[in-house]
Amino acid sequence: MLGKGETCMQNTAKAPTSMKATRRRENIAGYIFMAPSLLFFLGFVIFPMGMCLVTSFFNYSMTDFSFIGIANYRELVADPIFRKALINTIVIVVTSVPIVCLFSLWVSSIIYKLHDRYTSLFRCIFYLPVVTGSVAVTVVWKWMFSPYTGVLNYVFKALGLISKNINWLGNPDYALGCIILILLTTSVGQPIVLYVSALSNVDHSLVEAAEVDGATNLQVFWRIKWPQIMPTTLYILVITTINSFQCFALIQLLTSGGPNNSTQTIMYYIYYEAFKMNRYGYGSAMGIILALIIAAFSALQFKLAKSDNG
Repeated sequence: MLGKGETCMQNTAKAPTSMKATRRRENIAGYIFMAPSLLFFLGFVIFPMGMCLVTSFFNYSMTDFSFIGIANYRELVADPIFRKALINTIVIVVTSVPIVCLFSLWVSSIIYKLHDRYTSLFRCIFYLPVVTGSVAVTVVWKWMFSPYTGVLNYVFKALGLISKNINWLGNPDYALGCIILILLTTSVGQPIVLYVSALSNVDHSLVEAAEVDGATNLQVFWRIKWPQIMPTTLYILVITTINSFQCFALIQLLTSGGPNNSTQTIMYYIYYEAFKMNRYGYGSAMGIILALIIAAFSALQFKLAKSDNG
């Protein structure tokens, strides 16, 4: 018969083995549950990205598939339309992202203090364009910008701001601004919902303590609220930047890059070259450049956010 000491030693030795077996079974079960999403991610995200990188080094069309090295990238550097599309895309991003974030934060700081009923109402109003189909929203804006029956021309003429109708989407001076305006109206819904939630979760005991000590509203926001909503701000910045870089539906439905390439963007130029001109290799090269630019902007935002937190 074994003594009590030997029995305890055997139980102690078996315990780690049993824990390892349990952990192994849990890991296997976790990977099994992850498998569908992981396979989808590998098949529809990672694999196409790899194919895009490979294709960018080929002259890939309906009739040809030949290796040309970095010729597509050299052509991009000399392509004036691509340069114009790059400038327009950066203008859209630099203009829309700060406005969306600041406007969303301003609106959220007002409505999150209201009664839950009114907060929900305003969130629904601002989020409605997000859940509405992009085609439907674009059709409404196209009617508003119409040079003949558009409501904008009617209102501006009634106010005496203009003397004759303006072809908003057909004039290179106004077309890109109209696209940015539409993008702003469809981009603020999600940030407002996120900011309302983030501001509601701020530690109000700290806010009350600061107010008792005589802190102003600006000091309370900058010293207490802002650090606590920084993760939400970073997420909104990154998502809004990506969405702005990928602006496509508005361009396709309203201007097709015109007039005179004044609304041409990288996303629409990729679509035009790849699927209209059948230059898949050239379109893939532009896609790689766009991915690198988005990654650079996102990394810069992460770095700036980290420095602010520090």
